[in-house]
Amino acid sequence: MVEKFLAEVLGTGTLILLGDGVVAGVLLTRSKAQNSGWIVITMGWGLAVFCGVLVAGPVSGAHINPAVTLGLAVQNSIDSTKGIGWDQVPVYWAGQMLGAFLGGVLVFLHYYPHWGETENADLKLAVFCTAPAIRSTTWNIVSEVIGTFVLIFVILAFGTPGSPTGALGALSVALLVVVIGLSLGGTTGYAINPARDLGPRIAHYLLPIPGKRDSDWSYSWIPVVAPLIGAVLAVVVYQVFFPNFMFNVIPPAA
Repeated sequence: MVEKFLAEVLGTGTLILLGDGVVAGVLLTRSKAQNSGWIVITMGWGLAVFCGVLVAGPVSGAHINPAVTLGLAVQNSIDSTKGIGWDQVPVYWAGQMLGAFLGGVLVFLHYYPHWGETENADLKLAVFCTAPAIRSTTWNIVSEVIGTFVLIFVILAFGTPGSPTGALGALSVALLVVVIGLSLGGTTGYAINPARDLGPRIAHYLLPIPGKRDSDWSYSWIPVVAPLIGAVLAVVVYQVFFPNFMFNVIPPAA
């Protein structure tokens, strides 16, 4: 399990470095990519997923998302020939959270001169974590549940991220994340991944970022809890309607 832990650290770290990195490039003052827009952000996040899946896939199956890990554990509870055992969940989650935190730290270091140049504290926070366009607890939860449901349901439809299809499988996941961002991301910024939001948010809280604001902890639980709910719902619905159709290559729990 040590190898899977390290793979998830590196895969999730790659995801956050490149994903939060593109947000920093678009939002921070005097970046050459400043104001390049939502399309650049969604494409950058999709390609960040592609890279993260390629890094972690051969070893851990490239969950790089606690919602994916939870979904596969629930799937194993429904059908012991699929998914992963609950004993593996803490290892995956720990690797994902550590990787996400480290990815956030690397983004801070990479863009170090730009933090002091950027006056808007909200933009600095937005580099690290999501926030809703319209703050409404109920509807923000609904948005994250729907977005994550789509992510997990479609992943189940074409196989787990780290499937033997290699780069082709990674590209499928990347394109899925792009379309989720374009279609469903305008409400909450489409966290759809608890580690993606919480790990860098903790980094924002701890790092000596000039002129930063609070880390918006009152909202922080939504992009953690709602994706987990969406993942469970996706697995249950998929298993009900397609119980015998699955390209899952992650070995079942012993």
